[in-house]
Order: sequence, then C-alpha cells, then structure tokens
Amino acid sequence: MHMLHPNTKFAKPADFFGHMEHLIAQLDTPPTARTAKLTSASTAKKARKLVEETTEVAFDALSDNRDGLIAESVDLLYHLAVLWHDRGVSPEEVRAEMARRMAVLGISEKLPKKGPAKKLLKKAKRAPHPAALYREGDQIGPVALSKL
Repeated sequence: MHMLHPNTKFAKPADFFGHMEHLIAQLDTPPTARTAKLTSASTAKKARKLVEETTEVAFDALSDNRDGLIAESVDLLYHLAVLWHDRGVSPEEVRAEMARRMAVLGISEKLPKKGPAKKLLKKAKRAPHPAALYREGDQIGPVALSKL
C-alpha cells in the first residue's frame, strides 16, 4: 500500500527497506534545511550523529521510556540512511547481506567470530569488507576508519 504524503512527491512505501530507499532518494534533494545541512556535513559528523542516536536509543530502553525508544529509533534510522547515502550504500545491499546471513545462519544476526558458522559464512558469497567503503583518511573523532 502506498500513500502520498502532502509534503513529498514520492509514494510512501509499506516495508522497511522500501522506506529506507525512499528516504535515501529524498536525500538527493533534501526537503528541509536541517537535512540539507546534515547531508552537506562531513562523513565524520554523520557518523558521530549515528553514534549519538544509538546512545539515546539505549538510554531510553534502559530507562523504560517506550515513547522515547520509539522516537529515538526513528532518529537512529534517519541518521543511518544519511550515512548510507553518504557512503553510497543502498538498502538493497544491506537486504542482500541479511539474506546471506539468514541462508547460512538461519537468522540475520551479528557475524560469528569463530566456529563452524564463521567457516560457512566465509564460503558464502559476500560483499566487500565494510572498511572498503571508506576513503583513506576518513575518521570518527580521533580514530581513522582505515585502521578499523
């Protein structure tokens, strides 16, 4: 089901990845000054905002603030979309990686650090290592991403 929001020329998608694709498409010509300012900021600033929102999600969860958790989760997903847009990552690429993990592990969970599941995933076709998406010299604060 698609609905048209009065402030956008795009149809509102019904699924999560469709929503993320829609949001990323909007970032090419940001509809608000706030988003325009963020999309023109450095990658480091965008990464810091994502970390900040992640922290706020965790704090709201720990303080049993359900409404805050929901609101901050939306902020987190917004900042994730901004960072994906900045780095040229499409929701379809993320969906494909989730499907690969699901096919091998039975769940799209964090990659195992050792054991037979790690070996199975190594054999499965995978996207380039995430560090390959960063340009030489990119940083989050004092940490060079090429060193991660």
